[in-house]
Amino acid sequence: MAPLKFCANISWLFCELPSFTQRLHAAAAAGFRAVEAAWPYETEVSELQEAKEQAGVEVVLLNTPPGDTKNGDLGLGAVPGRQQEFRDGLDLAVKYAKALNCSRIHLMAGRVPAGADRTDVEKDMEATFIENLRYAADVLVKEGIVGLVEPINTRITDPRYFLNTPHQAAEILQKVGHSNLKLQMDLFHWQIMDGNLTQNIKTYFPLIGHVQIAQVPHRNEPDSPGELNFSYIFSLLEGLGYQGFIGCEYKPINTTEEGLGWLRRYWNLH
Repeated sequence: MAPLKFCANISWLFCELPSFTQRLHAAAAAGFRAVEAAWPYETEVSELQEAKEQAGVEVVLLNTPPGDTKNGDLGLGAVPGRQQEFRDGLDLAVKYAKALNCSRIHLMAGRVPAGADRTDVEKDMEATFIENLRYAADVLVKEGIVGLVEPINTRITDPRYFLNTPHQAAEILQKVGHSNLKLQMDLFHWQIMDGNLTQNIKTYFPLIGHVQIAQVPHRNEPDSPGELNFSYIFSLLEGLGYQGFIGCEYKPINTTEEGLGWLRRYWNLH
């Protein structure tokens, strides 16, 4: 069985350093060969390109822009009436992805509008999301980029996020019907919303295009106290033949470097 490949999410790790370019270098120095980032758009793409080349790391995932965060946006994919903003954001994400040779973009769904009842708006939001995902799939397939959708839990992280379970995400992907759209499995969110990880991982494995990890419930290192047995989960993914990257999207308890013992142990065993 091939060992798993891990990438540092530099929106969460190495935050002791203020800039993404510094964090790229720090990730490389810590032994990572790849990184991912949520929203790198405040850094000039040329700066990121240069840092990526100097550090010798691969960039494997970016998110579409969140929208207007001051007004509570967290993605626009499923937000009715804002399709053009979603398309503009997708264009920016593609520009960065192409410059960084990044082959995955997380297409963020967004939030149920404040004050709205989820059951009242769900149908319209799903229709908007399907429309935007079909548009994105057509754009991304021409660029050789995979689009990803990620359920985010509504119990701890974001009560208003539209896409919140693997089942909902899989149903939407089936309705969209594009093979270059995949499921982003963040085990932190999956455990909180549904548990039953072994069966869910096996059931949805053919759809999975990227994995992210953090311990539950405090979103710290995989070997911190919590609900998930990552030795078991890593063995399960190895046994299933997972070939993609696993994003380290967690909050280090102390410094990032101090919290990497779990990963060094994995590397030493493999």
